Amino acid sequence: MIQFATIRVVGSALPADILIKTVTNETELKITSSSYELELGVTPREDANRRWSALIGAWRGYRDALRNLPEGDRAVGLTREKWLAILLRELGFGRVPATAAGGLIVDDRPFPISHCTHDRVPMHLMGWGVDIDRKTPGVAGAADRAPHAMLQEYLNRSSESLWGIVSNGRLLRLLRDSTTLVGQSFVEFDLEAMFDGEIFSDFVVLYLVCHATRFAPRPIDNADTLSPTKCILETWRTLAVESGTRALKGLQVGVAEAIGAIGTGLLAHPDNSDLRDRIDARTLLVDDFHQGLLRLVYRLLFCFVAEDRGLLLDPNASAQAHQRYADWYSTARLRRIATRRRGTAHSDLWKSLLMVLDGLGNEQGCPEIAIPGLGAIFENGPLDLARNYELANDALLGALRHLCVVQPPGGGPKRSVDYRNLGAEELGGVYESLLERVPRYNRETRTFTLEWVSGNDRKLTGAYYTPTPLSDCLLDSALDPLLDEAERAADPQRALLAITVCDPACGSGHFLVAAARRIAARLAAARARATGNEPTLIEQQTAMHDVVDHCIYGVDLNPMAAELAKVSLWLESLQPGRALSFIDGHIKVGNALLGTTPALLAQGIPDAAKRQIGIIRKTCPIQSPRPIGGGFSR
Repeated sequence: MIQFATIRVVGSALPADILIKTVTNETELKITSSSYELELGVTPREDANRRWSALIGAWRGYRDALRNLPEGDRAVGLTREKWLAILLRELGFGRVPATAAGGLIVDDRPFPISHCTHDRVPMHLMGWGVDIDRKTPGVAGAADRAPHAMLQEYLNRSSESLWGIVSNGRLLRLLRDSTTLVGQSFVEFDLEAMFDGEIFSDFVVLYLVCHATRFAPRPIDNADTLSPTKCILETWRTLAVESGTRALKGLQVGVAEAIGAIGTGLLAHPDNSDLRDRIDARTLLVDDFHQGLLRLVYRLLFCFVAEDRGLLLDPNASAQAHQRYADWYSTARLRRIATRRRGTAHSDLWKSLLMVLDGLGNEQGCPEIAIPGLGAIFENGPLDLARNYELANDALLGALRHLCVVQPPGGGPKRSVDYRNLGAEELGGVYESLLERVPRYNRETRTFTLEWVSGNDRKLTGAYYTPTPLSDCLLDSALDPLLDEAERAADPQRALLAITVCDPACGSGHFLVAAARRIAARLAAARARATGNEPTLIEQQTAMHDVVDHCIYGVDLNPMAAELAKVSLWLESLQPGRALSFIDGHIKVGNALLGTTPALLAQGIPDAAKRQIGIIRKTCPIQSPRPIGGGFSR
């Protein structure tokens, strides 16, 4: 996957796929001279090259002027006039007008944002010495609130503006209305690193993404009314979401194939005769073997996401331990090897992976490679059989290839899975697809597969994934009023943590994660409000950990769903070096409609009870369609 040296994507305002496609797939994004309103014969890349030459000279002059300023000068005027005004001009905006005294107004509330284009694109331009994530006393537009936080709130409240820019000259961030995204979401361009390092390739992305033509409102259904929701940036974002949905289908297949590859590798290994004998004698059921493999794959997915987000290792471990992990034990290393070679009959890679998983599962961790003891899903249980057997490198690498490189349905180039941004929504799709498959073991060929059958668990349980827009609609109407009320309480933090959310058919936890994000965003903001700053990433993670500990509950009939719901919540609330929350008492396996558990159902249901609840099935346990949504209380 292409890596950018000076560009950072946070959240899903504009997915990283779009930034990559500006470099690799200009045709799909319709990057043409006409769309950028250039003269005939000049391509956007050629124009970017022209602009780059002008900006390099302006940057050097600006940096020289900064050095001549007296100590303590925030350089607001210098940054606006001698650097950002020039940058915006070269990005096609011309001279962006300053806002009137008091800034922009929404619902009678003033937002002292410095500039705004004629197309209603707000631009909060500060000085080199102003931190956009902290309030700066005495500086207009940063005295009462952090510049980033203020612009984000304006976008969330305004119906006229969807995208905005905040910059202090060294960083430039592209922000989007995040009312439906929950949490911080922006694309950051490190201008200092970009221009000091003369990284032209990253500037091309900045030019293509932040050019004025990308923000211009366009007609709704060819009518005369212009809308910011029809701008090219929003079109690109929609394209990325649709493309991600197609890639998700590939990941669903990849997870099933990976489970089959590991299962077959274990059963076929010559040293694992005991495993084959147990399955042949039915002292180990194929379904139990399948559950153990599924749990192993859950652990791998967790490691991929946590590692790619930089959250897996103990931050207090030595630099040597961190380096040792990266060089010899990381899943990133295993994934790189998987895409480059087939592997051998040896088991050294499997042994190194087990060392990581075992370290994560015990209380002490593995300090030698900076692994903390996370517990929870990594704790060994009776179905965790794989660790007791041998797995050849070629089988392990084959499984990893299925997990990290997928083929979208309908063809097209294979894509690397972006685990850094994998969320509960994607895990929910994986869970739903696995319900459609049943395990099969062929004794003659020693192969293990997951095959689709018509009478699968998804049909029997009525398990269907709730689309994100539907969940958002329910959260808007049911949860947000409670959050608003809690924020008005004498002790907002205590009131927020007193809210409980219960999903009686939680599936993979998609709805619970969305609810937890909303509560955590309010909690982090309440904790940071005293300082007037934007909550830091660590503060947001702490808030999410606390919300999962105090507020979130779920029930599901399917054990696979309950396990994955925990994984989803753990991924969202993971803090470096801190054990995972103990939420076994919060997420339970049971039938919420009947108010009972599988163990009680197995004892049989009285005929009178069956008639009373309208159930006509003669066998137990009784399955029922999953209701949508969750419950909320104070």
